[in-house]
Amino acid sequence: MTKDQNGTWEMETNDNFEGYMKALDIDFATLKIAVHLVQTKIIAQDGDHFKTKTNSTFRNYDLDFTVGVEFDEFTKGLDNRHVKTLVIWEGDVLVCVQKGEKENRGWRQWVEGNKLYLDLTCGDQVCHQVFKKK
Repeated sequence: MTKDQNGTWEMETNDNFEGYMKALDIDFATLKIAVHLVQTKIIAQDGDHFKTKTNSTFRNYDLDFTVGVEFDEFTKGLDNRHVKTLVIWEGDVLVCVQKGEKENRGWRQWVEGNKLYLDLTCGDQVCHQVFKKK
């Protein structure tokens, strides 16, 4: 594993995305569209500062953060909630905790070889995503 997550990453798998979205109370119509989307992640990392873009044909989401610094995040275009977000390193794994309306919400992201792994959690639902470096 490596802490370097720079690059453009194309989605290969997206297991239990529907369960994750249901846990976030995403409306039925949006859910049915979103489960079929293929995402591309563009990560620009400078040490502990990250600028990420998650792009799809339906919605795009940008996130700018510094590891270890809590910030206010508005998940616009996702589930449209305000959360307090903190991202930290656990070894070579980025671990995010999002405090707000939903319990046990956050994600874990890491790189092994030419793959980026992302586990999204909300409540008791976990979505496992795998991306390949472009």
